[in-house]
Amino acid sequence: MSTKKFILFLLFLFLILAGATAGFWYWYNQQIVLKTTPASNQPTAALPESLPVDAPFYPGTGSLPQSPKAVTPTVSLIAVGDIMLSRNVAQKIKSNQDYNYPFLKTADILANADLTFGNLETAITLGRAIMTGEMYFRSDPTATAGLQYAGIDVVSLANNHSPNFGETGLKDTFKYLTAAGIDYVGAGTDKITAHTPVIKEVNGLKIAFLAYTADDVIPVNYQAGDARAGVAILDIPLMKEDVTKAKAQADLVIVSMHAGVEYQALPSQSQINFARAAIDAGASLVIGHHPHVVETLEHYKNGWIIYSLGNFVFDQMWSQETREGLIAKIFLDSQGVTSLEFIPVTIDDYSQPRLAEGIEKDVILKGLRFELVEGKVLVK
Repeated sequence: MSTKKFILFLLFLFLILAGATAGFWYWYNQQIVLKTTPASNQPTAALPESLPVDAPFYPGTGSLPQSPKAVTPTVSLIAVGDIMLSRNVAQKIKSNQDYNYPFLKTADILANADLTFGNLETAITLGRAIMTGEMYFRSDPTATAGLQYAGIDVVSLANNHSPNFGETGLKDTFKYLTAAGIDYVGAGTDKITAHTPVIKEVNGLKIAFLAYTADDVIPVNYQAGDARAGVAILDIPLMKEDVTKAKAQADLVIVSMHAGVEYQALPSQSQINFARAAIDAGASLVIGHHPHVVETLEHYKNGWIIYSLGNFVFDQMWSQETREGLIAKIFLDSQGVTSLEFIPVTIDDYSQPRLAEGIEKDVILKGLRFELVEGKVLVK
C-alpha cells in the first residue's frame, strides 16, 4: 500500500471514531436532562385522564395503584317484642332468685348487636305485688338488672302499661332506667320530651328512635301534656313533624308503633296507615308491638314495616300464638335497611323465651307472610 493511501485510510478511521464519540456524548447528555427535568414537565399522555397528573406510576406493573375503597358504616340492630316484668314473670324471678332469669336463654343473642331495642310494658316503681289476672303492671327497680344483662339499650315506653302507676310511677321508671344506662323513648315529663327522639351514634352512623301508642288503647290521662308526664300518641301529622326533625339530626329514623288489635294475625288499617305514613315521612323502619302475636312483614317503598314482633317476655301461656315471638336482627347503613333476619322464640315457664326449633320455628316465621330464605331477607 502506498503512503498516500495509508494516510487516507487513517483519516477515514479517525472520522468514524470521532462521529461515534460525538453520538455517545449527545445520547449521554440527553439522559441527564431527562433525569433532572421536573415531573410537571414530563409527558403525561400515557396517564389516564381520570387521574391527577402527579399520580404515581409503577414501572413494570402495567397498572396504577388502586385507591382504597370507601367503607360504608354498618350497624346491627336487634329488636324484640313485648317485655313485661310483672305478674307471673315477677313471681318467676323471685322464685328463681335471679333477675336475669327471663333472659338466660336469649341474652347472648341480644347482646350480639350494636343496638338492642324492645317495648317495655311495665312501670318500674316501688309498690305491692301484682297478682295473676291483674292488668296493671309494676316491676321492682331491681328488674333493670335483667335488662342490663340482656344488653337492652333502648326501650319504648309508648304503650298502655308504662303509665299504670300514674305520673309518679312513670317518672320513677324514667329515673331507674336512666340509672341503669338504658334510654327510653315515647314518654316524657311533658309532651315535648315524649316526642323527642333518642339518638344513638354507632360506627359513625346516627340513628334516631321515636315511639308512639294508639290513643284507643290508653285513657286520656296517660297522654303526655304541656305540664303532664305521659306517652306520645299515634298522631300522623305530629309524627311526620317529629320524623322530619329527627332526620335533620340523624342519618336514619326508626319508629316504634304500639297499635293494632290484640291477638289478630293481620294488621289493622290504622296500623297500616300510620306505618306507611312514617315511611313516607322519611323513616327507614317501623317496628310494631301490642297485638301479642306475630304479624305481617311489609316492604313499603324505601322502608320496612314489622307490624308486630309478638311477645318476648310475657306470661300469656294460654295459647301457642301468645307464647311466640321474633327476635329481629336488622342491618343498616346510611341508606337504610340492608338485611333482616328473624329468629323465632317460644316462651316457657310463664317468663322465659327460648329459641324455637323444628316445626314450631317454621310456623312462627310463616306469621310474617313474607318470602324468607332461612329466616332472612337480603335487601341489597
